[in-house]
Amino acid sequence: MTRKIVLLTAIGIAVGAIAGYMYYSEIGCVSGTCAITSKPLNSTLYGALMGGLLFNMFVKSPKK
Repeated sequence: MTRKIVLLTAIGIAVGAIAGYMYYSEIGCVSGTCAITSKPLNSTLYGALMGGLLFNMFVKSPKK
């Protein structure tokens, strides 16, 4: 893995974690029965996972 791939994925994880926490704090789950948005840790980790996957889609695979 090159440094560019790692950096882009790390940026995606950070952006996703911030977005996940912002979703929890602004929208969240009032009743507490939502699996992802009921706790800030769950929401942040889910956002980090989705952000990492999303930003990783833009990485071009090396040519052989």
